[in-house]
Amino acid sequence: MLKPLGNRVIIEKVEQEQTTKSGIVLTDSAKEKSNEGKIIAVGAGRLLDNGTRVAPEIKEGDNVVFQQYAGTEVKRGDDTYLILNEDDILAVIEK
Repeated sequence: MLKPLGNRVIIEKVEQEQTTKSGIVLTDSAKEKSNEGKIIAVGAGRLLDNGTRVAPEIKEGDNVVFQQYAGTEVKRGDDTYLILNEDDILAVIEK
């Protein structure tokens, strides 16, 4: 498992099937990348100049929306994850 450092988080991206207005299902190569995901790991938080840490606002299990081209994609076995800074998360999706 990956353990994020500092204010980084690890996201499992949520793929959504996309269709055109006429009902055609788009292939993976034709559709836009989803910018929604589920937080699977959270770092310890941002380290301040005085040595204290600011705890992350998000937690494991949160479903979030993140900036479109943020982060670094990492593949572990058959799974693909996205590592990004907490600042790149735009919103938590509430149910």
